[in-house]
Amino acid sequence: MAGRAASSSRARRRLAAGGAALTSALVLTGCGSAVAVDGAPDGANPDCAPVMLAMPADVSGMAQRETSSQGTTAYGDPSAMIVRCGVAEPGPTTQPCTDVNGVDWLISEVPDQKNQWRAVTYGRSPAVEVLFDGDRVPSSTALVDTGSAVQNIAQTRQCESVKDTLDQQGRS
Repeated sequence: MAGRAASSSRARRRLAAGGAALTSALVLTGCGSAVAVDGAPDGANPDCAPVMLAMPADVSGMAQRETSSQGTTAYGDPSAMIVRCGVAEPGPTTQPCTDVNGVDWLISEVPDQKNQWRAVTYGRSPAVEVLFDGDRVPSSTALVDTGSAVQNIAQTRQCESVKDTLDQQGRS
């Protein structure tokens, strides 16, 4: 289901911060065994543990790698995808919201980063962020492959389409 989940400049700052984390991880991954990833503000949340333990061993043929921060994982060498649990939960927004196999995601291109994408769960606490290189990992693969792990966090809100919103207001 595609829909919209009232955006703000705060959301843009979060997106830029996520892009910086992805860029840093992509640059640093060729240098050592553990991928240097900035942990999310709530990365030590106990609800992140079952999510991270259930992450797949590989995504799009790229092996999972050890990372430097709790509540994170990475795929590929150099990294093509970073997952961080415990990022700020998005509130209502006008960003496109997409359901992928029962998980609602807000998906946006990272500013000033060619074909770098950020997907954040909508309606789950803590929220999970997936940063990925669209040239190396298709969005459908990134979100389908991580979706079952993300479902370890209960969904408390859902994306709503314009039709859903109008129906609730009796305007359809």
